[in-house]
Amino acid sequence: MKLTLSVIKADIGSIGGHVAPSRRLLDAVEAFIHNNGIGLVTDYNISHTGDDIAILMTHTRGEGNEAIHKLAWNAFLEGTAVAKKQGLYGAGQDLLKEAFSGNVKGMGPAVAEMEFEERPNEPFLFFAADKTDPGAYNLPLYLAFADPMNTPGLLLSPHMSKGFKFVIMDVSYTEGDRVIELNSPEQLYDIAALLRDPERFVVESIWSRASGEQAAAVATTRLHNIAGKYTGKDDPVMLVRVQMNFPATGEVLTPFAIGHFVAGGMRGSHQMPLMPVAVNTGISYFDGPPIVSCAGFCVHDQMLTERVDNFAHPFWNEVRDHVSRKAIEMRRQGFFGAAMLPMGELEYTGIMEKLNALEKQFAVRPAAVPVPA
Repeated sequence: MKLTLSVIKADIGSIGGHVAPSRRLLDAVEAFIHNNGIGLVTDYNISHTGDDIAILMTHTRGEGNEAIHKLAWNAFLEGTAVAKKQGLYGAGQDLLKEAFSGNVKGMGPAVAEMEFEERPNEPFLFFAADKTDPGAYNLPLYLAFADPMNTPGLLLSPHMSKGFKFVIMDVSYTEGDRVIELNSPEQLYDIAALLRDPERFVVESIWSRASGEQAAAVATTRLHNIAGKYTGKDDPVMLVRVQMNFPATGEVLTPFAIGHFVAGGMRGSHQMPLMPVAVNTGISYFDGPPIVSCAGFCVHDQMLTERVDNFAHPFWNEVRDHVSRKAIEMRRQGFFGAAMLPMGELEYTGIMEKLNALEKQFAVRPAAVPVPA
Protein backbone atom coordinates (compact mmCIF):
# COMPACT_ATOMS: atom_id res chain seq x y z
CA MET A 1 0.00 0.00 0.00
CA LYS A 2 1.35 3.41 -0.94
CA LEU A 3 2.08 6.07 1.67
CA THR A 4 0.97 9.67 1.22
CA LEU A 5 2.74 12.57 2.88
CA SER A 6 0.60 15.71 3.00
CA VAL A 7 1.57 19.05 4.49
CA ILE A 8 -1.00 21.84 4.52
CA LYS A 9 -0.07 25.25 5.90
CA ALA A 10 -1.87 28.52 6.64
CA ASP A 11 -1.49 31.84 8.45
CA ILE A 12 -4.62 32.14 10.60
CA GLY A 13 -3.54 34.58 13.29
CA SER A 14 -0.50 35.94 15.08
CA ILE A 15 0.63 37.73 18.23
CA GLY A 16 2.08 41.23 17.89
CA GLY A 17 1.63 41.55 14.15
CA HIS A 18 3.12 39.05 11.68
CA VAL A 19 5.26 37.30 14.31
CA ALA A 20 4.05 33.94 15.66
CA PRO A 21 0.79 32.11 16.48
CA SER A 22 -0.33 31.84 20.09
CA ARG A 23 -0.06 28.65 22.12
CA ARG A 24 -3.83 28.46 22.34
CA LEU A 25 -4.10 28.71 18.56
CA LEU A 26 -1.58 25.91 18.00
CA ASP A 27 -3.29 23.76 20.62
CA ALA A 28 -6.68 24.29 18.97
CA VAL A 29 -5.40 23.13 15.57
CA GLU A 30 -3.64 20.10 17.07
CA ALA A 31 -6.66 19.12 19.18
CA PHE A 32 -8.90 19.24 16.12
CA ILE A 33 -6.61 16.95 14.12
CA HIS A 34 -6.24 14.61 17.10
CA ASN A 35 -10.00 14.36 17.69
CA ASN A 36 -11.20 14.32 14.09
CA GLY A 37 -8.38 12.61 12.21
CA ILE A 38 -9.17 9.12 13.51
CA GLY A 39 -9.61 6.84 10.51
CA LEU A 40 -8.26 9.50 8.16
CA VAL A 41 -4.64 10.09 9.10
CA THR A 42 -2.21 7.55 10.51
CA ASP A 43 0.10 10.10 12.11
CA TYR A 44 0.65 13.87 12.16
CA ASN A 45 2.94 16.64 13.38
CA ILE A 46 2.03 20.28 14.05
CA SER A 47 4.60 23.08 13.90
CA HIS A 48 4.90 26.73 12.99
CA THR A 49 7.42 28.80 11.06
CA GLY A 50 6.95 32.50 11.64
CA ASP A 51 3.19 33.04 11.83
CA ASP A 52 2.31 30.03 9.64
CA ILE A 53 0.95 26.80 11.10
CA ALA A 54 1.79 23.58 9.21
CA ILE A 55 -0.06 20.28 9.54
CA LEU A 56 2.09 17.36 8.37
CA MET A 57 0.09 14.13 7.94
CA THR A 58 0.68 10.54 6.86
CA HIS A 59 -2.16 8.52 5.32
CA THR A 60 -3.03 6.14 2.46
CA ARG A 61 -5.67 8.18 0.64
CA GLY A 62 -3.47 9.68 -2.08
CA GLU A 63 -2.80 13.25 -3.13
CA GLY A 64 -5.61 15.79 -3.21
CA ASN A 65 -7.92 13.65 -1.10
CA GLU A 66 -11.07 15.57 -0.17
CA ALA A 67 -11.38 14.14 3.35
CA ILE A 68 -7.75 14.94 4.21
CA HIS A 69 -7.94 18.45 2.82
CA LYS A 70 -11.26 19.12 4.55
CA LEU A 71 -9.78 17.92 7.85
CA ALA A 72 -6.99 20.50 7.56
CA TRP A 73 -9.39 23.23 6.37
CA ASN A 74 -11.72 22.66 9.31
CA ALA A 75 -8.76 22.62 11.70
CA PHE A 76 -7.76 26.03 10.39
CA LEU A 77 -11.34 27.27 10.77
CA GLU A 78 -11.32 26.03 14.37
CA GLY A 79 -8.02 27.82 14.94
CA THR A 80 -9.34 31.00 13.31
CA ALA A 81 -12.21 31.08 15.79
CA VAL A 82 -9.67 30.92 18.63
CA ALA A 83 -7.55 33.62 16.96
CA LYS A 84 -10.57 35.92 16.77
CA LYS A 85 -11.42 35.32 20.43
CA GLN A 86 -7.86 36.26 21.37
CA GLY A 87 -7.83 39.27 19.05
CA LEU A 88 -4.81 37.96 17.14
CA TYR A 89 -3.65 39.87 14.10
CA GLY A 90 -4.68 38.54 10.69
CA ALA A 91 -7.14 35.94 12.02
CA GLY A 92 -8.03 33.63 9.14
CA GLN A 93 -5.80 35.61 6.77
CA ASP A 94 -4.94 32.74 4.42
CA LEU A 95 -8.47 31.32 4.21
CA LEU A 96 -9.45 33.18 1.08
CA LYS A 97 -12.66 31.31 0.27
CA GLU A 98 -15.79 31.08 2.39
CA ALA A 99 -16.72 27.44 1.76
CA PHE A 100 -14.66 24.29 1.28
CA SER A 101 -14.93 22.99 -2.28
CA GLY A 102 -13.23 19.59 -2.23
CA ASN A 103 -9.57 20.65 -2.14
CA VAL A 104 -7.70 23.47 -0.40
CA LYS A 105 -5.66 24.24 -3.51
CA GLY A 106 -6.75 27.63 -4.76
CA MET A 107 -8.37 28.44 -1.41
CA GLY A 108 -5.36 30.04 0.28
CA PRO A 109 -3.49 27.36 2.28
CA ALA A 110 -0.23 26.06 0.82
CA VAL A 111 -0.08 22.34 0.01
CA ALA A 112 2.75 19.91 -0.74
CA GLU A 113 2.03 16.18 -1.16
CA MET A 114 3.79 13.02 -2.30
CA GLU A 115 2.52 9.46 -2.75
CA PHE A 116 5.04 6.61 -2.93
CA GLU A 117 5.94 3.10 -1.85
CA GLU A 118 7.83 3.21 1.44
CA ARG A 119 11.46 2.18 1.33
CA PRO A 120 12.72 -0.10 4.14
CA ASN A 121 13.89 3.12 5.75
CA GLU A 122 12.25 6.32 4.56
CA PRO A 123 13.95 9.57 5.62
CA PHE A 124 12.55 12.87 4.41
CA LEU A 125 12.84 16.58 5.09
CA PHE A 126 9.98 19.00 5.63
CA PHE A 127 10.80 22.63 4.84
CA ALA A 128 8.57 25.57 5.73
CA ALA A 129 9.29 29.19 4.82
CA ASP A 130 7.71 32.43 5.96
CA LYS A 131 7.71 35.92 4.45
CA THR A 132 8.70 34.71 0.98
CA ASP A 133 7.28 32.94 -2.06
CA PRO A 134 7.70 29.48 -3.69
CA GLY A 135 10.59 30.65 -5.87
CA ALA A 136 12.74 30.78 -2.74
CA TYR A 137 13.36 27.05 -3.17
CA ASN A 138 14.53 27.33 -6.80
CA LEU A 139 18.23 27.83 -6.10
CA PRO A 140 18.56 25.23 -3.30
CA LEU A 141 16.78 22.61 -5.41
CA TYR A 142 18.89 23.38 -8.48
CA LEU A 143 22.10 23.03 -6.47
CA ALA A 144 20.97 19.91 -4.58
CA PHE A 145 19.65 17.98 -7.59
CA ALA A 146 21.68 19.28 -10.53
CA ASP A 147 25.08 20.66 -9.45
CA PRO A 148 27.91 18.21 -8.62
CA MET A 149 29.84 21.08 -7.02
CA ASN A 150 27.18 20.94 -4.28
CA THR A 151 26.09 17.31 -4.54
CA PRO A 152 28.93 14.79 -5.02
CA GLY A 153 26.30 12.04 -5.14
CA LEU A 154 25.64 13.11 -8.75
CA LEU A 155 29.15 11.81 -9.51
CA LEU A 156 29.42 8.97 -6.99
CA SER A 157 25.99 7.32 -7.08
CA PRO A 158 25.13 5.21 -10.17
CA HIS A 159 21.43 5.98 -9.73
CA MET A 160 21.85 9.71 -9.13
CA SER A 161 24.25 10.10 -12.04
CA LYS A 162 21.34 9.39 -14.37
CA GLY A 163 19.97 12.75 -13.32
CA PHE A 164 16.59 14.14 -12.29
CA LYS A 165 13.51 15.47 -14.02
CA PHE A 166 12.41 18.97 -12.99
CA VAL A 167 8.73 19.87 -13.32
CA ILE A 168 8.59 23.66 -13.44
CA MET A 169 5.40 25.73 -13.21
CA ASP A 170 4.68 29.15 -14.68
CA VAL A 171 2.96 30.63 -11.62
CA SER A 172 2.03 33.82 -13.48
CA TYR A 173 -0.41 31.84 -15.63
CA THR A 174 -3.79 31.84 -13.90
CA GLU A 175 -5.96 29.78 -16.29
CA GLY A 176 -4.55 26.45 -15.09
CA ASP A 177 -1.33 24.65 -14.21
CA ARG A 178 1.10 25.60 -16.98
CA VAL A 179 4.14 23.34 -16.56
CA ILE A 180 7.21 22.13 -18.41
CA GLU A 181 9.33 19.01 -17.78
CA LEU A 182 13.09 19.33 -18.22
CA ASN A 183 15.81 16.74 -17.62
CA SER A 184 19.16 17.32 -15.99
CA PRO A 185 21.95 17.21 -16.91
CA GLU A 186 21.08 17.42 -20.65
CA GLN A 187 18.82 20.45 -20.28
CA LEU A 188 20.68 22.08 -17.41
CA TYR A 189 20.96 25.45 -19.13
CA ASP A 190 17.24 25.44 -19.93
CA ILE A 191 16.45 24.70 -16.30
CA ALA A 192 18.73 27.52 -15.19
CA ALA A 193 17.18 29.93 -17.69
CA LEU A 194 13.76 29.43 -16.08
CA LEU A 195 14.73 29.14 -12.42
CA ARG A 196 16.65 32.42 -12.52
CA ASP A 197 13.21 34.13 -12.52
CA PRO A 198 11.75 32.86 -9.22
CA GLU A 199 8.75 35.20 -9.33
CA ARG A 200 7.41 33.49 -12.45
CA PHE A 201 8.95 30.02 -12.76
CA VAL A 202 8.90 27.70 -9.75
CA VAL A 203 9.98 24.10 -9.24
CA GLU A 204 6.81 22.11 -8.55
CA SER A 205 8.36 18.65 -8.24
CA ILE A 206 11.53 16.65 -8.93
CA TRP A 207 11.70 13.00 -10.03
CA SER A 208 14.48 10.41 -10.21
CA ARG A 209 15.21 9.44 -13.80
CA ALA A 210 16.73 6.14 -12.63
CA SER A 211 13.68 4.88 -10.74
CA GLY A 212 10.86 7.24 -11.71
CA GLU A 213 10.26 7.96 -8.01
CA GLN A 214 9.32 11.42 -6.80
CA ALA A 215 12.05 13.16 -4.83
CA ALA A 216 10.53 16.56 -4.01
CA ALA A 217 7.19 18.37 -3.89
CA VAL A 218 6.80 22.15 -3.52
CA ALA A 219 3.73 24.24 -2.76
CA THR A 220 3.31 26.61 -5.70
CA THR A 221 0.39 28.71 -4.43
CA ARG A 222 0.54 32.43 -5.30
CA LEU A 223 -1.92 34.19 -3.00
CA HIS A 224 -2.28 37.30 -5.15
CA ASN A 225 -3.42 35.12 -8.06
CA ILE A 226 -6.24 33.79 -5.85
CA ALA A 227 -7.30 36.97 -4.06
CA GLY A 228 -6.70 39.39 -6.95
CA LYS A 229 -4.78 41.68 -4.62
CA TYR A 230 -1.84 41.58 -2.23
CA THR A 231 -2.83 39.54 0.83
CA GLY A 232 0.56 38.50 2.19
CA LYS A 233 3.48 36.45 0.96
CA ASP A 234 2.86 32.82 -0.05
CA ASP A 235 5.06 31.20 2.62
CA PRO A 236 5.74 27.90 0.81
CA VAL A 237 6.23 24.39 2.21
CA MET A 238 8.31 21.62 0.63
CA LEU A 239 8.85 17.87 1.09
CA VAL A 240 12.14 16.25 0.02
CA ARG A 241 12.99 12.54 0.21
CA VAL A 242 16.67 11.94 0.95
CA GLN A 243 19.43 9.28 0.96
CA MET A 244 20.04 6.21 -1.22
CA ASN A 245 18.87 7.14 -4.73
CA PHE A 246 18.24 10.76 -3.72
CA PRO A 247 20.64 13.43 -2.46
CA ALA A 248 21.86 12.99 1.11
CA THR A 249 20.40 15.15 3.85
CA GLY A 250 23.55 17.25 3.97
CA GLU A 251 23.49 17.78 0.20
CA VAL A 252 19.95 19.17 0.42
CA LEU A 253 20.73 21.38 3.42
CA THR A 254 24.03 22.83 2.17
CA PRO A 255 22.60 25.40 -0.33
CA PHE A 256 20.72 27.13 2.48
CA ALA A 257 24.06 28.26 3.92
CA ILE A 258 24.21 30.83 1.10
CA GLY A 259 21.43 32.96 2.58
CA HIS A 260 20.39 33.81 -0.97
CA PHE A 261 18.23 36.86 -1.65
CA VAL A 262 14.53 36.15 -2.09
CA ALA A 263 11.33 38.14 -2.43
CA GLY A 264 9.62 38.97 0.83
CA GLY A 265 10.25 40.80 4.07
CA MET A 266 8.22 43.87 4.98
CA ARG A 267 4.84 43.93 3.23
CA GLY A 268 6.14 41.15 0.98
CA SER A 269 7.71 43.81 -1.21
CA HIS A 270 11.47 43.63 -0.73
CA GLN A 271 14.55 41.57 -1.54
CA MET A 272 15.96 39.97 1.61
CA PRO A 273 18.31 37.06 2.39
CA LEU A 274 16.72 33.76 3.44
CA MET A 275 17.65 32.78 7.00
CA PRO A 276 17.65 29.10 8.10
CA VAL A 277 16.04 28.92 11.56
CA ALA A 278 14.90 26.39 14.13
CA VAL A 279 11.39 24.97 13.94
CA ASN A 280 8.83 27.14 15.78
CA THR A 281 10.82 30.36 15.28
CA GLY A 282 8.95 33.65 15.00
CA ILE A 283 9.50 36.72 12.83
CA SER A 284 11.33 39.90 13.85
CA TYR A 285 13.58 42.23 11.82
CA PHE A 286 11.75 44.19 9.08
CA ASP A 287 8.95 41.61 9.12
CA GLY A 288 11.64 39.06 8.49
CA PRO A 289 14.13 38.40 7.38
CA PRO A 290 12.47 35.68 5.30
CA ILE A 291 13.01 32.44 7.20
CA VAL A 292 13.05 28.72 6.44
CA SER A 293 12.90 25.81 8.88
CA CYS A 294 13.70 22.15 8.21
CA ALA A 295 12.39 19.20 10.19
CA GLY A 296 13.83 15.77 9.48
CA PHE A 297 11.77 12.60 9.93
CA CYS A 298 11.77 8.92 9.17
CA VAL A 299 8.46 7.24 8.46
CA HIS A 300 7.79 3.51 8.82
CA ASP A 301 4.45 1.79 8.35
CA GLN A 302 3.02 5.32 7.99
CA MET A 303 4.20 6.32 11.48
CA LEU A 304 6.50 9.30 11.97
CA THR A 305 9.51 9.29 14.24
CA GLU A 306 10.11 12.32 16.41
CA ARG A 307 11.42 15.21 14.34
CA VAL A 308 15.02 16.36 14.14
CA ASP A 309 15.49 20.13 13.88
CA ASN A 310 18.11 20.38 11.15
CA PHE A 311 18.79 24.12 11.34
CA ALA A 312 19.11 24.12 15.16
CA HIS A 313 22.65 22.72 14.88
CA PRO A 314 25.42 25.14 16.05
CA PHE A 315 26.82 25.34 12.50
CA TRP A 316 23.86 27.42 11.41
CA ASN A 317 24.54 30.13 14.01
CA GLU A 318 27.34 31.47 11.82
CA VAL A 319 25.04 31.33 8.79
CA ARG A 320 22.39 33.29 10.69
CA ASP A 321 24.97 35.92 11.62
CA HIS A 322 26.00 36.18 7.97
CA VAL A 323 22.37 36.49 6.83
CA SER A 324 21.76 39.20 9.44
CA ARG A 325 24.66 41.23 8.06
CA LYS A 326 23.35 40.81 4.51
CA ALA A 327 19.86 41.87 5.60
CA ILE A 328 21.10 45.00 7.36
CA GLU A 329 23.26 45.96 4.40
CA MET A 330 20.36 45.59 1.95
CA ARG A 331 18.01 47.56 4.20
CA ARG A 332 20.43 50.51 4.16
CA GLN A 333 19.33 50.92 0.54
CA GLY A 334 15.73 51.53 1.67
CA PHE A 335 13.22 51.60 -1.18
CA PHE A 336 15.79 52.15 -3.91
CA GLY A 337 16.51 49.84 -6.83
CA ALA A 338 17.17 46.17 -6.10
CA ALA A 339 16.18 46.54 -2.43
CA MET A 340 12.48 46.59 -3.38
CA LEU A 341 10.73 44.19 -5.73
CA PRO A 342 10.09 45.24 -9.36
CA MET A 343 6.77 46.82 -10.25
CA GLY A 344 5.39 43.58 -11.67
CA GLU A 345 5.41 42.09 -8.18
CA LEU A 346 4.00 45.24 -6.57
CA GLU A 347 0.92 45.53 -8.78
CA TYR A 348 -1.45 44.51 -5.99
CA THR A 349 -0.25 47.17 -3.53
CA GLY A 350 -1.03 50.85 -3.00
CA ILE A 351 2.03 51.96 -4.93
CA MET A 352 0.26 51.13 -8.19
CA GLU A 353 -2.59 53.50 -7.31
CA LYS A 354 0.00 56.19 -6.66
CA LEU A 355 1.75 55.52 -9.97
CA ASN A 356 -1.55 55.55 -11.86
CA ALA A 357 -2.38 58.95 -10.34
CA LEU A 358 1.05 60.31 -11.21
CA GLU A 359 0.76 58.94 -14.75
CA LYS A 360 -2.05 61.43 -15.45
CA GLN A 361 0.20 64.32 -14.43
CA PHE A 362 2.93 63.55 -16.94
CA ALA A 363 3.10 65.85 -19.97
CA VAL A 364 5.26 65.80 -23.09
CA ARG A 365 7.35 68.96 -23.20
CA PRO A 366 7.01 70.89 -26.51
CA ALA A 367 10.02 70.68 -28.73
CA ALA A 368 12.29 73.71 -28.51
CA VAL A 369 12.05 76.13 -31.43
CA PRO A 370 15.47 76.61 -33.07
CA VAL A 371 16.92 80.12 -32.62
CA PRO A 372 17.97 81.68 -35.97
CA ALA A 373 21.72 82.02 -36.36
